[in-house]
Parts: sequence; structure tokens; C-alpha cells
Amino acid sequence: MKLTGSKRLSLLGSAIFSEVEEWKREVMNQGVDVIDLGIGSPDLPPSDRVIEAITQAVRNPKLYGYPSSEGSLAFRETVARWYQYRFGVALDPAHEILTLMGSQDGLAHLALSLCDPGDVAIVPDPGYPIYSASLVLAGVEPYLLPLRADNNFLPKLEDIPEDLAAKAKFILLNYPSNPLSAVADRAFFEQLIAYAKKHELLVVHDLAYSEMAFDGYKPMSILEIEGAKEVAVEFHSLSKSFNMAGCRIAFLTGNADAVKALKTLKSNIDYGVFQAVQAAGIAALEEDMENDHTVAGVYERRRNVFLEALAEVGWTIAPPKATMFIWAPVPKGWTSRQISREMLYQAGVVVIPGDAFGAEGEGFVRIALVQEEASLLEAAKRIGQWLRTIE
Repeated sequence: MKLTGSKRLSLLGSAIFSEVEEWKREVMNQGVDVIDLGIGSPDLPPSDRVIEAITQAVRNPKLYGYPSSEGSLAFRETVARWYQYRFGVALDPAHEILTLMGSQDGLAHLALSLCDPGDVAIVPDPGYPIYSASLVLAGVEPYLLPLRADNNFLPKLEDIPEDLAAKAKFILLNYPSNPLSAVADRAFFEQLIAYAKKHELLVVHDLAYSEMAFDGYKPMSILEIEGAKEVAVEFHSLSKSFNMAGCRIAFLTGNADAVKALKTLKSNIDYGVFQAVQAAGIAALEEDMENDHTVAGVYERRRNVFLEALAEVGWTIAPPKATMFIWAPVPKGWTSRQISREMLYQAGVVVIPGDAFGAEGEGFVRIALVQEEASLLEAAKRIGQWLRTIE
């Protein structure tokens, strides 16, 4: 018997990511020292306090039973205190917070908990791949909302067909954005909440990069908008902001009905997050509340060093206000995939072609600032040397 997998599998993920991995393996097999600026996985460890908290917790024999699928009350109460501290938003730990094994876990299952096959959801293009993949898993039809440079990568809500908005179950957006590094202000979120109320539409906001902002900019929570909890939920993750990507812990906040729906689904799928990881999450959030412990300064310096070095070799890119990514327009005459491939084969630098995130990503590459400054300078030097050969 030969198993080929379900039809859904053929619709999942971007073949471009697999293709880039194949390029990388081929180049490394040739002995090239590759600088990987592709996948946005933090290269730094958590703080000593977080490591100590998880170390002590894993030694506690009482923590090895099944955890609660909704997360420990202690973790959810800490999340509530942190949301009040960081955003001035009051949350009910019992009904408005759900602990998750990473935000991707929650994003992957949200449509399954809210939609039926054949329903419609609005997702961004370009967008993080799980946004569309989650709809495939749930049998939900996507409406791809174009995000373009001429509107600062914000959607034009007025361009969504009225009949589509009327039948869509939710609209998903992400500011600060992966992959775009774009940001949104209060006026936009107010407009979005008003739009959602008009069309009886749930807003799903992915806020994974709120603590990675630069130049004095402080991203806001959509839940700060008056009445937002009536129509909105927000995902947040400790992966990037606290260097805990491998720990797999995040949370969903906001509208109690939507939180309950995902909670119900998750209670039938898994038993929640290991309590030692939740202890580490508590330590991370408490440390932040005590002394504004943040990684933003690290990435701001990396952004500055890298973009200044690229400008010196002739590739000038506007500096983003947030995230660990550079969304870089490619030189004229190149496609995203062509330049990504050549940059790897000729310069030994991995970047992700923009069309990996949707058709609207063509003409850009995403560069992750996940190496130390010396490696970023070396990457810029190699890119510059290669650019001179094609001028």
C-alpha cells in the first residue's frame, strides 16, 4: 500500500521554503560558510532569570502530570497583570486568556474552532504562512487582502467587497508585521474595530512583535481600543520578545466567546503547556514588569549596523520601526526568487523570497536579523561584492 497523504497536504505551506532549504544544503555541501538570515529564529538565549525558573521547575516532581489545557491560573493571572502594565488593558484570566503552545499553535487551530467548511475568512497577502494554511486545514475559503507599499502595507478596508465582508467569519492582521515589518497606529485600529462592528466580523490580531520596536516607537494592543473585546482577539507570543522560541508558549486574549471556542477545541486535542515552561513564562513577564527587560535594543543595533553597511555597498533600504526583519525591495530586473537564489549561491547569504508569503510579496525579500553584528557586517560585505559583479 502506498500512502500519498491527503489533498490538504498539497495545499499546505510554501514550496519556496523547501526550495530555499535545498539551495542551502547544496551550497553548504560545496563547503561554503553560509550566513543564514532566512528563518526568524532568535539566536540568543532567554535571560538568566528565565533559565533559572525553568531549571527549578523541571526538578519539581509534582509538575509531571497533565497540565491544564487552558494553562495554569498562575500563568494566566501573570498575563493579565502584564497586559495591564504594558497596554493598560484589563483582562479576565478565567475567560479572556488562553495559554498556547506558541502562537502558531493557536493560529493553526483558530479557524477550526470558529468556522465551518465553506466559510470565508480574510487574511493578508503577504502574510505569515500559517494564516492561509490554517484555512486549508479547516476547509475555509480565503479572501486575500493585498498589503502594498503605496499604502504603507496597510489594507484598504473599503476595497473589500461588501458581500464578502458580510459573510466572512473573521479578518486576520498582524502589526508589527511579519514579513513586512510594517506598523499600524491607533487611528487604523479604530477604523478596523468600527469596520468589524459594522460587518459583525471578528478581528484576529497577531501581536507577536510588540516588544521588538525601535526609535522610541511602542506598538499598541488592539484591545486598547474602546469596545474592542466585543469583536477582537489578540495572539501574543514569548518566542521572539523573550528569546523563548523553543519553549513554545504563547497566549490568546480578548473576546470571551472566541477564547472559549479555541479552548474547547484545544481541550480535545492536547493537554496544554508543560508547567515548567509556564513557570519560565511567568518569570519572563515578571522580569519585564520589574525592569522593562527587552530585546528591542539588540535588534535596533543590528538593524542600524546592517542597513548602514548595505547602504555603503549601494543597497539603500528604509529602516523598519519594528520586528526582527527587513522587508527589502529587490533591484530592478530581478524576481524575488532569482535574487534570493543568486545571493545564496554567489554570496553565501540566505534570505527568503517575498513570494513565499503570497503573490503580493513578489519584488521583495525578507531578511532576518538573527545573527550577531559581526556576521551581519560580513553578510553585507558579501552582498556588496556580489552586487558589484552584476552592475
